[in-house]
Amino acid sequence: MRILFIASAYQRHEGDVITPWLGESIAALRSRGVDVEVLAPAFRGSGTHVVGGVRVHRFRYAPAGWETLSHDAPIPAQLRERPARFALVPGYVAAASAAAVRLAMTRRFDVIHAFWPFPHALPGMVARLATDLPLVSTFFGAELHWLPARHGWARSAIRAIARASDATTAISSFTARELRAVAPTASPAVIPFGAAVAPREPSDSDRAPFATAQTNFLFVGRLVPRKGVDVLLRALATPALLDARLTIVGDGSERPRLEALATTLRVSSRVTFTGLVAAPALDAHFRACDALALPAVDDALSGTEGLGVVLIEALSYGKPVVASDIGGIPDVVRHGETGLLVPPGDPSALAAALASLAESPEWARALGATGRADVRDRFSWARIADDLTAVYRGAVARRRTP
Repeated sequence: MRILFIASAYQRHEGDVITPWLGESIAALRSRGVDVEVLAPAFRGSGTHVVGGVRVHRFRYAPAGWETLSHDAPIPAQLRERPARFALVPGYVAAASAAAVRLAMTRRFDVIHAFWPFPHALPGMVARLATDLPLVSTFFGAELHWLPARHGWARSAIRAIARASDATTAISSFTARELRAVAPTASPAVIPFGAAVAPREPSDSDRAPFATAQTNFLFVGRLVPRKGVDVLLRALATPALLDARLTIVGDGSERPRLEALATTLRVSSRVTFTGLVAAPALDAHFRACDALALPAVDDALSGTEGLGVVLIEALSYGKPVVASDIGGIPDVVRHGETGLLVPPGDPSALAAALASLAESPEWARALGATGRADVRDRFSWARIADDLTAVYRGAVARRRTP
């Protein structure tokens, strides 16, 4: 079976930190006899190439210097911050559609799989019309907010995508509910696509949670409003966490404001902003921390966490997690069993939960150990690859049925 992925970004070179889970997912599918190629936008004029054994077809949609609508930051965030970039969208969709049709007609694919279907299912729909190939659409949650929340035409587009897709998937039960609220006829399979992690055995470089007097908390993610990093900084300033340190791994539009807030709260001496880091450094941060925090909130423009993949990563290291009880996060964190859930936007509740881990290190380590076993079962590459393969076969069967 051969699949064409259509995505907004893919690794530009070996070691690129962009969507590493797509490459890992492709490797897992290959172990099931599924061959995958990727269609993604060019970045500053880049052309078709091979990354990690995966053929990546790049579509050109603007002069090279303008081809920055993806990769450096999510497309919705760029459009919100710089509305002039909307001028690139028609060319983006047209170029993606032309490339999808050409590839579907010449590369002998069995299925087209669109990620972030609004708008990437649109090229898939055009290719489907041209070739009669089945279309699978995977929703992550963000594409169900912002424009769909404000414009009827966007909601109509999502409903049309759901109807045109031979199968839909959602990365969490929360995202599935959000999709059905917009497109009642949709019946998505819940597959935490992109959430699987490779098993990680303990190593000599691991720091056992709360094994020393110095407490180190970790945040990993894009610095955008819906991640709630400002709530985490305010929690760090409460009396419960006066001796704790925090490492913030990631970058984004909120970084200057967050750095200024850390100074205002007088916690800057205990906070380290690393920016983006390569995979080996990220691995070291996970191994060195005591616990990970994801204080997600509901951003009116882009919604909230569709799942919380970073939580799965932290649990795979045996680290306890504290996160907001919002969005798809409860699909990952079982309160009191694998981590702690707190009300979103509440620094005091977040601080109390983090402090409770530090005060009960044996309990914290037990949470991490249970979490590691849990994600091995529920978020393994083997399980996700099997579920996706079943979706592909079902889509092919439905397309062949009169």
